[in-house]
Amino acid sequence: MITRYSRPDMRAIWTDENKLKIWLQIELLASAALVKEKIVPAKDFAKIKAGCDQWFADLPGLVARQRELEKVLNHDVIGFTTAVAEVINDNASRWFHFGLTSSDVGDTCYAVQMQQSADILIADVEKLLPVIARRANEHKFTPCMGRSHGIHGEPTTFGLKLALMHDEFSRALRRLETVREVVSVGKISGAVGTSAHLSPRVEAFVCKKLGLRPAPIATQVVQRDIHAEFQLALALVGASIERWAVEFRHLQRTEVLEAEEPFTPGQKGSSAMPHKRNPITWERLTGLARVLRGNALAALENVALWHERDISHSSVERIIFPDSCTLLDYMLGLLTRLMDGIVVYPANMRKNIGLSLGMWNSQTVLLALIRKGLTREAAYKLCQEAAMKTWAVKHAGRDDADFVAQLQADPAVAKYFQAGELEKLCSLEFHFKEVGARFKKLGL
Repeated sequence: MITRYSRPDMRAIWTDENKLKIWLQIELLASAALVKEKIVPAKDFAKIKAGCDQWFADLPGLVARQRELEKVLNHDVIGFTTAVAEVINDNASRWFHFGLTSSDVGDTCYAVQMQQSADILIADVEKLLPVIARRANEHKFTPCMGRSHGIHGEPTTFGLKLALMHDEFSRALRRLETVREVVSVGKISGAVGTSAHLSPRVEAFVCKKLGLRPAPIATQVVQRDIHAEFQLALALVGASIERWAVEFRHLQRTEVLEAEEPFTPGQKGSSAMPHKRNPITWERLTGLARVLRGNALAALENVALWHERDISHSSVERIIFPDSCTLLDYMLGLLTRLMDGIVVYPANMRKNIGLSLGMWNSQTVLLALIRKGLTREAAYKLCQEAAMKTWAVKHAGRDDADFVAQLQADPAVAKYFQAGELEKLCSLEFHFKEVGARFKKLGL
């Protein structure tokens, strides 16, 4: 059984304690900038800082007081500013939150939290990639059947499957790195984004200190296409996880059994059937990817707000941001552990290759006949006829069904090949001659 995996530091990012800590930082930076602007007296800033420091030292206390005030005020940011004003306990508190609107604090905080979350998700993928690379190299030349429409096509290697997986999660890494940059946008530009009450220098100072860019232009809020892009990036990474969860679920089917998720001592697969070893963890990842996509859809719905802002997005974001970030962190950790422990059955892979009776050589023979002068239509007809005869022999219950033997027995085909030529063409080695080059190209 795979134990539950979740990063406590990801959960911590989306706690009220961390949120209010960031709010305090934003407010302090804004006040410091106003000292530079000669609006806030330095002696008053010292009192503001002392009050903030008191709450920095007691974040749970700040959360409790803010919640208590919010019950009466019905406004989270005013509950926060009131709690801070109480501990400043001086006329200097009039400068706290001076010229700011709630979204200046809230949206800038979201940017910081998204950055912090992206850093963890990037680290998760960076941990996953070497595990996939190791397993890919381990099975670099392990033959398995490639399938299209679920039907046998031509042989590939299990290592190539995993190399493809590595390439996909390399793109996932780049997406997360890119979207981290996209969301690193703050705003301290006031109630409708005009900077009427605060110089843009204040915004620039705060954002620089937080590692953000000032929004080039904003309304009361940072525009929500930015936040939607973040959620879509997370959903895309989740879709990649699901893509491979579905792959390995199919490979674990009893009729296939080429790979299996770890089944640990003491684990049970079914309450009714003691023999079962089910792909439950892959199925869990498949289901959770749907949640990420649903959250991304909600983020898209948040893009269209009334005029300079309405509040319809706010309630949604309080759910989808912590949920999606924590969920993807969990999923990536789970995927890493699954890939580290996945059980591979090379013997079953070879057995399954044999189920198609050598017909996976049909394109090889088709192209060989074309090279020898036949039209594509004529060569295709000869190969298809041999394949259909091979299936007929198999379905008749005989054990001698073999595609290459059918070709050799057909004078219309055999006359084009010298002794041993067909056997040499119809080999696994023929299909794997570029495997090493593909790995090299991928840097594996």
